[in-house]
This record gives sequence, structure tokens and C-alpha cells, in this order.
Amino acid sequence: MKADKIGRRRGVQLEDAILDAAWAELLERGYPALTLEGVAKRAGTSRPVLYRRWPNRTALATAALGRHIAQNPIVVPDLGSVRDEICLLLRRMSDRARPDMVRLVFDMQKDLADRHSNLAEMRAHLRAQSVESDVMQTILARAIDRGEIAAARLTPRIVSLPTDLARHEILMTFDALSDEAIREIVDEVFLPLVSPRDRRTLS
Repeated sequence: MKADKIGRRRGVQLEDAILDAAWAELLERGYPALTLEGVAKRAGTSRPVLYRRWPNRTALATAALGRHIAQNPIVVPDLGSVRDEICLLLRRMSDRARPDMVRLVFDMQKDLADRHSNLAEMRAHLRAQSVESDVMQTILARAIDRGEIAAARLTPRIVSLPTDLARHEILMTFDALSDEAIREIVDEVFLPLVSPRDRRTLS
């Protein structure tokens, strides 16, 4: 009777219950052991209900990861300094990317490749599904207003550079970003590229 009642849930309530169950399965068992049957059992529903929304475990795991990210948004207040704000953004990114989340991303790679996808496409999908504001764009807009950076130098590749380098460091080391790594990304790579002062005239 209890399972029947649970099975009558609809819409967002049912989807949230399934994604909660999927995230719990991922944390407890890992992606290699994730099955739609196991998630359905934990959520108190049936596999056909899951298949109607997510055709495979990769899609379900991606949705569960996206929900976790949405529930743990990164917020960077106005600190009056673009350097301090980007350093804080990278630190909070690192804190959110726990080792189990990094392992999840690595474990998903084979299934993504089998479906002719990759981590970049998964990230784009997560961004499209997330309601989280673009923190970097907010930081850069404040910096432009302060005259700290040159807007003309902000190409899409340069804008994404600090967070891309941070993700690479986390994925390569399976560890949190060190203060030194954050300093190097911000001070030695990013800020020299976007400084409003033309450094070539100083040589």
C-alpha cells in the first residue's frame, strides 16, 4: 500500500524523489553500481516511470548531479576587488567539487563516449538545466564598472579560463585547489590577460 501511494506522486514531487534517490545511490554505491532498478526501489516507484524521464543511467546521473549543483549554488558577494572575487569563486568551486563528485565525473566518461558524448557536452547540458546565475559574468561586470579590467579583452575563451583551469586542476589531482594554485590562475594567467593597461608599452 505504501509503495502504491508513493507511486501516485506526479510532476515535480515525483521527479525530486527520484533524483534524491539517484543521488543517494551515487553517494553510497558509486556510478558503476548505479541501476535504474535500484533507484526506482529506493524512490518507491517503478523502472518504467524512470525510463519515461531518463532513458539510461547516464542521463539520470547527470540530472541528479545537476540538481545537487542547483541546490548548492555558488554566491560571490561584491568584495570591491576582481582579484578577491575570482579567488573566492575558485575556492568555493573547489569546496563544492568533493572527491566523490570528481570520481562520479570520471566514472561516467565511458558511458558518455559510448553515446557519442563527452564531458564538455555534459557540462553544457548542466548549465542549460541549472537556474544558477553566471557568477563569473557578475564578477566581471562589477570589475568593468570599477575599471579593473578591459571589457574588449573578454573573449569567451578568456572569460571561462579561470574556471576551466580550476576544473582541470581538480580533475587531474582529485584534490581541493591549493591557495597557490588559485593565486597562479588568477595572478599569473587571468589578470594579465584582461588588465586595462597595455603591458606591452612597459617593456
